[in-house]
Amino acid sequence: MTDIRWLDDDEQQAWRSFLRAASAIDEALDRQLQRDAGMPHAYYQVLAMLSEAPDRTLRMSQLAGLTTSSPSRLSHAVARLEEKGWVRRDKHPTDRRGALAVLTDDGWSAVQAAAPGHVAAVREVLFDRLAPGQVPQLRAICERLTESPDPSG
Repeated sequence: MTDIRWLDDDEQQAWRSFLRAASAIDEALDRQLQRDAGMPHAYYQVLAMLSEAPDRTLRMSQLAGLTTSSPSRLSHAVARLEEKGWVRRDKHPTDRRGALAVLTDDGWSAVQAAAPGHVAAVREVLFDRLAPGQVPQLRAICERLTESPDPSG
């Protein structure tokens, strides 16, 4: 246990601030979407990713990656979205094991209706609180944090 690199005071404060910020942003966006669009933030993310995809269709595995969801969590979300008529699942035409998630016309309407309020909330809870020079910094930090680790170690 002597090899543990404990967090120093600055790192500990940065870590706790990061956790508070991530939680507060996600909770604020979830509240706004629940209130204004009747859906949780996670469902909006699924709809948004499908709305941007060619033919509004993605493999379930791709969609899981884009939404940073586990396959089981995504499957549950897609099942709820299917119940609302916003998404349907199709069989992949060339891969018997693959499934496609398809945004329906009703789902397209739902994401279009939810998008303006969601964007306003994102601006309010994140971008309006940053100085213009901090936006590229935030992007660089987030991209760095989500890079795959170097396998060579």
